[in-house]
Amino acid sequence: MGSSAAVDKGADFANYFCTYGFIYHQKEMLSDRVRMDAYFNAIFENKHHFQGKTVLDVGTGSGILAIWSAQAGARKVYAVEATKMADHARELVKANRVQDVVEVIEGSMEDITLPEQVDVIISEWMGYFLLRESMFDSVICARDRWLKPNGVMYPSHARMWMAPVRSGLIDQRVSDYQVAMEEWRSFVDETKTYYRVDMGVLTKPFNDEQRKYYLQTSAWSNLHPKQIIGTPAIIKEIDCLTVNVDDIRTISTSISSSISEENLRFCGFAGWFDVHFRGSDQNPVQKEVELTTAPSEDAGTHWGQQVFILDRPERVQVADDLTIQFSMSRSKENHRLMEVDIKYEIRRQSVRTSQKKFYIE
Repeated sequence: MGSSAAVDKGADFANYFCTYGFIYHQKEMLSDRVRMDAYFNAIFENKHHFQGKTVLDVGTGSGILAIWSAQAGARKVYAVEATKMADHARELVKANRVQDVVEVIEGSMEDITLPEQVDVIISEWMGYFLLRESMFDSVICARDRWLKPNGVMYPSHARMWMAPVRSGLIDQRVSDYQVAMEEWRSFVDETKTYYRVDMGVLTKPFNDEQRKYYLQTSAWSNLHPKQIIGTPAIIKEIDCLTVNVDDIRTISTSISSSISEENLRFCGFAGWFDVHFRGSDQNPVQKEVELTTAPSEDAGTHWGQQVFILDRPERVQVADDLTIQFSMSRSKENHRLMEVDIKYEIRRQSVRTSQKKFYIE
């Protein structure tokens, strides 16, 4: 994944873009075999979309998607990158002898100008739980400005998923929160005893900080499929060719899930995504490729899953049904982070309702 966007550019660069300017961060993504195989296969199994065509790579990062596009036969590839990683991308393009095809452009997608429209827009724009980072906004901007009417998007479709889970993360997070509060109480006592200053008035705001960090901020995990204890449900489906920013700014839906086994420890919910390379109705792929970040025994990704833990686990049975009200919107403080509200009901012989706010940071 590279980067390309514009809003309050100084702060945005410091908080987001600069991360992608480091080779170590690019290496993490380039080492993700699920990610790499999906894009490699999507390009080289569908060369008809690239041969003799113009391609725009949004957020090119190291430039690997642009290089592959050139190797697949593209006539011209515009590789846009907002960070100084553009310099490294140029070196890689030259080292792989595609400099006559690939032009690396340093700048945000919203600001640059291309000399022509393109046949293909390719980008690895996906963040945690698909939409964290809001990089898809730049892809939409690129599509609306530069994609030909019969052009195709790589990937072409995306889906967000959620399911109830069991996980030891809940015990670890609760334990870490309790330790933090115990250390705070010791700190207050010692400060009052040794330095004659009572810090107790800050106990509540400190507690609020720690609760948000340990108990309300989603946790990254690569779960095993057996940790999924109910039927997964689709939260959102996206057609990359037609979606607009307002469609993804706020997501609100109602889903349901049925518990799959007896006497399970229900600890929270896991969210993940998949994307598909299908081309378009007018210009389909020859071979469809899927990239999924679902829990897997042996094919984890750097995206993993986002786990939203309950305040305390509870027992559920195979006959239980969950009705879940899900809402996700962009943080007011940082549009690249997300706030999530989950309200759920467990339907047994009686109904139990719970609600909680989470943050994806």
